[in-house]
Amino acid sequence: MIGSDPSHDHAAAVDQTGSFPPGFLWGAGTSAYQIEGSLDADGRGESVWDVFARRPGAIEGGGDASIACDSYRRWKDDVDLIGELGLRAYRFSVAWSRIMPDGRGRVESRGLDHYERFVDALLERDVTPVLTLNHWDMPQALMADGGWAGRSSVDAFAEFTAAVAERLADRVSWWITQNEPWIIALLGYRLGLHAPGIKDLAASVAAGHHVMLAHGAGADVLRRYPGVRVGAAPNLLPCEPASEDERDVAAAWASDGYCNRWFLDPLFGRGYPADMREHYERALGRELTEIRDGDEEAIAGRSDFLGVNYYTRRVMAAGEPDGADQPFPWRVVSPREQVPRTDEATEIAPTSFRELLIRLHREYDGVPLLITENGGVFGDTPAHDGGVHDVRRTSFLRSHVNAMAQAMAAGADVRGYLHWSLLDNFEWALGYRPRFGLVHVDYRTGERTIKDSALAYAELIRTGHLPEGNTHR
Repeated sequence: MIGSDPSHDHAAAVDQTGSFPPGFLWGAGTSAYQIEGSLDADGRGESVWDVFARRPGAIEGGGDASIACDSYRRWKDDVDLIGELGLRAYRFSVAWSRIMPDGRGRVESRGLDHYERFVDALLERDVTPVLTLNHWDMPQALMADGGWAGRSSVDAFAEFTAAVAERLADRVSWWITQNEPWIIALLGYRLGLHAPGIKDLAASVAAGHHVMLAHGAGADVLRRYPGVRVGAAPNLLPCEPASEDERDVAAAWASDGYCNRWFLDPLFGRGYPADMREHYERALGRELTEIRDGDEEAIAGRSDFLGVNYYTRRVMAAGEPDGADQPFPWRVVSPREQVPRTDEATEIAPTSFRELLIRLHREYDGVPLLITENGGVFGDTPAHDGGVHDVRRTSFLRSHVNAMAQAMAAGADVRGYLHWSLLDNFEWALGYRPRFGLVHVDYRTGERTIKDSALAYAELIRTGHLPEGNTHR
């Protein structure tokens, strides 16, 4: 397995029959806060999402994650599902608030005991664990110093990383430090739509930078352990111009700096892109003093792979800033043509996925890629026969796997594909309405039902060949 042999020399391209390389990490993912529930179990401290969910109107439908999928108690059921589907890898996160209830200092061993049991159960089934450290559930105690907007968050994250690595780095070789830095900065600190619910552009810039610095600090901790691979998992959004007009082309490039290059370039040693610095400095009316001498060097060169979270593209047009909520001269628009969409109205764009993977391979020196999230919202529920016949998710899966295979044939070094998500779950501010899972969850009873898409995925994993059938175009 790739996950157990860091020296593995991976042959990236698929062969002519469409089969994938031996050891390819087929799997699925979840995050602790979205599935675990049991928010007061085993000494867990309060997280920023616990506090945010209590705000009136913060969560669609007024729900919270106090039960979610009940996976903290039902983790053996989840492992059984993983085994039944034949997954070769499973991405999960450890809940920061379970390990460091006070944010710093005291380590709660009961939380670590839980994750140790979970990892051992995966390994017993020959499933490669892919561990995420920060999937948005920062301890509330760290908000006393501004959360991610405060620079002390970097040291707090390094402490957390050390506590988890001490227990699990001998068994886990794939580590993701940070999940979706752009979303943390944008929704958590600029627009206030996610925890901690702050609306401040300067805080957003600081938070995004400190998340990146924390990646570097966490990687430095993890690299003390032999055989460990470290990466971050940004959500990447190909930005395509709405027309050939040079203003729209410029808007797409600027948006690419905002969503993608601002994180990719420093990860791979180029520093923060100058054009995006100018946008931020113009919007703030000052220099970016948050980025200190030596910071970019502390981020660079600490990625053994790049996690890729991909959902859709952005179609961009030129526009003037229209207030504090939109300080940049570009805007997202709908494509001119009719396009397939998920139940959340997200465009289904597998061709952009293929082009993104090829671009990453070419522009960032052939970096190994791990698809850490890819999925869509399709609201199918059990039918009269008890099955969940989610044909659109199956089609989505096929189209994106085909796009990935085409990118690999073009040279992209993709090591695995982790579908989002294994289970329907708590979808942050959107509550329980959107369903991303390969497995349906009845939130009243906790009952799990394997969907048709999961059966199709299991067949792909078993045969190693691209599935047959229609795909989105």
